[in-house]
Amino acid sequence: MNLPPVTPVDTAGAAAWRALLDGKAKPPGALGRVEDLAVQLGLIAGGPPPAFDKALLLVFAGDHGLTAEGVSAYPASVTQAMVATFLAGKASANAFAGAVGAELRVVDAGVDADLPAHPALRDEKVRRGTRNAAVEPALTPDEIGEALERGAQVAREAVAEGFEILALGEMGIGNTASAALVMHRLAPAPLADCVGRGTGHDDAGLALKLATLERAAARTDATAPEAVLAQFGGLEITMMAGAVLGAASARVPVLIDGFIVTAAALAAIRLNPAAKAYCVFCHQSAERGHQGMLQALDASPLLQLDLRLGEGTGALLALPIVRAASRLLSDVASLDDVMSGRL
Repeated sequence: MNLPPVTPVDTAGAAAWRALLDGKAKPPGALGRVEDLAVQLGLIAGGPPPAFDKALLLVFAGDHGLTAEGVSAYPASVTQAMVATFLAGKASANAFAGAVGAELRVVDAGVDADLPAHPALRDEKVRRGTRNAAVEPALTPDEIGEALERGAQVAREAVAEGFEILALGEMGIGNTASAALVMHRLAPAPLADCVGRGTGHDDAGLALKLATLERAAARTDATAPEAVLAQFGGLEITMMAGAVLGAASARVPVLIDGFIVTAAALAAIRLNPAAKAYCVFCHQSAERGHQGMLQALDASPLLQLDLRLGEGTGALLALPIVRAASRLLSDVASLDDVMSGRL
């Protein structure tokens, strides 16, 4: 497996960025966590950050063999249908991307269908869906390595194309189940604290989901990131983990969406802890387990809107805050200039 190296941010520069902010025409600290975000952006860029006008949402799509066990309230065919909806420009993520001026592209990481070519679709399919993790490893080590490498390459090529910031989203029926198992082993956390209702289970459906995931977890004691991904799967989750590492290697911020994308970020950070400094955790979703996963990462999300859709919607809603934090560094006068009339 050949993953790009990630340069740790130089945290020694934080004091200089904080001093710059404290010298702006405002009381020190008056903009709260937006100032913390501005410092993070400065550290990532290693200098004045860009305005992040050129933003890209990458929606990674994949199917899960676990759906055969009834872990989702929706059939697996919905993954393919929703990919078609993204490409038609009619999903919630499309609406939000248009509202905040971001481009949206779909990456086929492992949809269990042959998808027709489309200008906004990138074919990176490793295989047609994962195996059923309740009875066998979802993916092989080679498939994990390929998915991580492809995700990193997708991110790095987007940066080379001129995108200044990447947002990650996902589509995959059954992927809250896979993400819960990833959290269980990599946070780590008790499985019952990781399993939520996903796309809308009732109490009976939730009980079935938990029982199925307990059976999957009992198959293996894997705790290493690559082994956990192989056992419990998610080609879109694995490829997003690679994308986090790819964006970080290119020194570009990556906007982390909800429960499933955070599971991918968790895997990426367990693979390379330096990647965390490049992650902007955008919101805390309503999915059970997300708060615990954020706590395991010592991450403070920007928003709490009770979202539980995925698709990158929460990351898109946070994008204007990121842009505002950057402009705080570049566009706001210093207090000295205000008081001396040098405006």
